[in-house]
Amino acid sequence: MAKKSNSEVTSKKAASAAGRVLSNPKASKDAKSAAGSALTQRPSRGKK
Repeated sequence: MAKKSNSEVTSKKAASAAGRVLSNPKASKDAKSAAGSALTQRPSRGKK
């Protein structure tokens, strides 16, 4: 069976919000889990 390509991409604005959640020590475990999931959908930054 062929592997399905995941074409979902998190917006830059949502990724920024997710980064703030992950750096917040008071954020809940569920919030951090959701934020991490959102960031895994961001395309990798290429080297310049």
